[in-house]
Amino acid sequence: MAIHTAVLLLLAIPWFTLCITRVSAQSPSWDTHAAAGRRYFEEGRYAEAEKQYLEAVRKAEEFGPKDSRLSVSLSNLAVVYRAQGRFAEGERLYKRSLEIDQSAPGAENLQVATTLNNLAVLYRDMGRYAEAVSLQRQALAIDEKALGQNHFTVARDLGNLAGALEKQGKYAEAEPLCQRALEIMKEVRGPEHPDTATILVLLAVLYERRARYAEAEPLNLRSLAIVEKAFGPHHLKLAPILSNLAILYQTQGKYDEAEPLLQRSLSIYEESLGPEHPEGAKVQTSLAGLYVLEGKYAEAEPLYRGALATMVKALGPDHPQIAVNLNNLAVLYRKTGKYHEAETLCQRALVIVEKALGPDHPYRAISLENLAVLKNEQNKNVNVEALHRRALALEEKALGPDHPDLAGTLNNLAASYHAEGRYAEAEKLFRRSLSILEKSLGPDHPSVVAVMDNLANLYASQGKRREAEKMETRASALRARRPE
Repeated sequence: MAIHTAVLLLLAIPWFTLCITRVSAQSPSWDTHAAAGRRYFEEGRYAEAEKQYLEAVRKAEEFGPKDSRLSVSLSNLAVVYRAQGRFAEGERLYKRSLEIDQSAPGAENLQVATTLNNLAVLYRDMGRYAEAVSLQRQALAIDEKALGQNHFTVARDLGNLAGALEKQGKYAEAEPLCQRALEIMKEVRGPEHPDTATILVLLAVLYERRARYAEAEPLNLRSLAIVEKAFGPHHLKLAPILSNLAILYQTQGKYDEAEPLLQRSLSIYEESLGPEHPEGAKVQTSLAGLYVLEGKYAEAEPLYRGALATMVKALGPDHPQIAVNLNNLAVLYRKTGKYHEAETLCQRALVIVEKALGPDHPYRAISLENLAVLKNEQNKNVNVEALHRRALALEEKALGPDHPDLAGTLNNLAASYHAEGRYAEAEKLFRRSLSILEKSLGPDHPSVVAVMDNLANLYASQGKRREAEKMETRASALRARRPE
């Protein structure tokens, strides 16, 4: 009987962080280093940017400990460190910069808002989502008061706040903020500007999270075209868009279209950031997940292990991203019969998610569902139904009643009922799962075929030969239409 195991796909959330430009007629040397650092950063040449910004900090310190140029230099260097995955160093610099900004006359100034925004983005990367949302709201309030409702900077803040809320699983709250940011950005930057593309990517992520795939795909394709035209085919800004588009295709069962996009994204990350950066590790995880779906377990395991090691080194052992990697590696171990190792990883992932994200986050449903499937396969039926139902409640609350993640959990609970001889309950859940999948993923998706097979087996168990044959015929016809 086909059991759907929950695997979380790692969509890249775009963020605006600002390197600040300030011209000083009295310090041309500082200006030169600051401008060179910004240029190198925008080109993705982070090592060169770091050298220039370090020199800018050294020059700025000559102006005094509270000089605004020192704050700017520290904040810009922190932006580089965040891009390099050096989060602790970045946080220290941002806090020092913020202390200088807040000591200046008029504490609610635009420089304070910019530093708050950048520190919020860093906290998002560190998994400190509640802090990120709080800082982002503060930055938005300052900028709206100073600049009005329709300024680029306000759009930046709205987009970043929407991205932070997405990380908390608050998709419905995030979407109108993102829509507002997009309208502002199109007005002030234009519909073909890379900053507009950044908001398009975020909106596509929100649509994908809520299974609105037909709306997400054109946004990803449009943002990809804008960024590639502006920066060329190998720029770092392309990598997250490529990986997000690949994940969208993977979710829809278009594996042949997904793999080259993931490979291209990973190549860009490794070339730009090196082989051990957490952003590249996210793409490794997605590529491994694709290989698991294709049954290429031997190819998937080293990718999962390598990505997990990179993430732990960069983020620490208790970051929510670690829970994602642990869950996905547990799925692989379950599929290869390593049940003890898989259960240990699932339990560890559940602890991390509950501690970092709270009891109502949809990531918790992933851990609960994987644990339920694992126990079911080992015939550890104690509390399996309760685990499934807890996962269902979380998914319905966070994702709505028609999301494909919900369909997988319904299918798994139905399979458990089938094994217990609770046929009427099983049929009801299988049919609801099938309806959701056909509506959200289309009638040709592999998951649709899997649930049809489960229904056919259920009918056969009850001696309902006509119904079983009818369902088997439908499943066989779908399989025949899919390319090998």
